[in-house]
Amino acid sequence: MTGNKGRWPKIDQDGGIEDVTLLILEWLGEQGVNAMIRVDAERAADNAPAWTFAASGGPLAHGMRADGTSVQQCMSAALSQLREAGLSVPF
Repeated sequence: MTGNKGRWPKIDQDGGIEDVTLLILEWLGEQGVNAMIRVDAERAADNAPAWTFAASGGPLAHGMRADGTSVQQCMSAALSQLREAGLSVPF
């Protein structure tokens, strides 16, 4: 990781993607990518996918968005799209 400032904790190998979501966001920011994850309570109440990940800028040619009914589903889809776009997310 370029510019590692020693703040990365050891990752719990038994944990899920939920445990590294903030680390992924931080890493993306270090790559010049604007990124966010949010939950929409109204969509959750309607049984719609309430979690949204969005990213743009940096090495991404186009903005991207991934939705899911859980943070795990949302981030799994987001990581897949990021890798397809050429970003090798190290988590």
